[in-house]
Amino acid sequence: MAMKRVALSAFQALSSSASSTSPLTRPLHASAGSKKIVGVFYKANEYAKLNPNFVGCVEGALGIRDWLESKGHQYIVTDDKEGPASELEKHIPDLEVLITTPFHPAYVTAERIKRAKNLKLLLTAGIGSDHVDLNAAAAAGLTVAEVTGSNVVSVAEDELMRILILVRNFLPGHHQVINGEWNVAGIAYRAYDLEGKTVGTVGAGRIGRLLLQRLKPFNCNLLYHDRLRIDPELEKETGAKFEEDLDAMLPKCDIIVINTPLTEKTRGLFDKERIAKCKKGVLFVNNARGAIMDTQAVVDACSSGHIAGYSGDVWHPQPAPKDHPWRYMPNQAMTPHISGTTIDAQLRYAAGVKDMLDRYFKGEDFPAQNYIVKEGKLASQYR
Repeated sequence: MAMKRVALSAFQALSSSASSTSPLTRPLHASAGSKKIVGVFYKANEYAKLNPNFVGCVEGALGIRDWLESKGHQYIVTDDKEGPASELEKHIPDLEVLITTPFHPAYVTAERIKRAKNLKLLLTAGIGSDHVDLNAAAAAGLTVAEVTGSNVVSVAEDELMRILILVRNFLPGHHQVINGEWNVAGIAYRAYDLEGKTVGTVGAGRIGRLLLQRLKPFNCNLLYHDRLRIDPELEKETGAKFEEDLDAMLPKCDIIVINTPLTEKTRGLFDKERIAKCKKGVLFVNNARGAIMDTQAVVDACSSGHIAGYSGDVWHPQPAPKDHPWRYMPNQAMTPHISGTTIDAQLRYAAGVKDMLDRYFKGEDFPAQNYIVKEGKLASQYR
């Protein structure tokens, strides 16, 4: 019931949102005939053949190539997405559908939208459509949708793992093993139990709520900040307490987990001043979006020890360049953007993309909660 209420409220918010003055310039559903569909994914190279369910890469192509081509559509898949000579740029003028992922995002700028005269549908294979200029998409009458819920379990599990890695000071011990060392004191002086610690999630959507449920057995003190309160029964189940004021919540937390989408309101949310409001020695986990954090402020806080550990898999920009400072700051446990692209998640978001394409070809609506931009209106979480 809770999921149904969330979907209904999201659809209602979408239907009543602003941008009503933006004309719908492109049809919501497909016209008859062959379509040019472009997918942008990362290359798997030698790993592509190691798992038949590895569908989220260029070689796997979401497992929908045969299905699309059997219907007479042209399906082009590439990882080459940057610069005027890229493969993606060649197809911008006449593609109708663009599919991309948050893990190897094709940045859909206002300029690209202006040149994509035939573009009607932008699909995110996964969750998070901030790689699209959503205001420009709305103004152009494009439909933007993602596979809501497809990697919720994957990301929440990964967040829990990162919390434990930081709390237990796991990485230095692992590095000792690799380097042939044995120094228990070098690990134990900053290793703690998770039990009894205060964990606060900034954002309590699907992933945030699931994380709270996963943390309950660890006997933590759980706090959450969001624009909306979660269901009372879930608050009771998890024991999580609502914090309306973010800045009042931060000093209470031993561990802070970022679970909010990247919007103009959350971009750079954790700058030098806000990080300073956290207690000294705080641990951060961020699998949401890298740009929610001020890059240099995180580096400085990790270097000073104000942040005792920072772990996540999201960067700004992505892919992260070799000289990105988060690669070299102390007490970090960073990875490439992998938390939401487990094999299980890939199968879910591939199935979701296929379902939405099938609905698009048939002129049917998508599940309400999947829409990010519909008929010139943005979903509430991006406003």
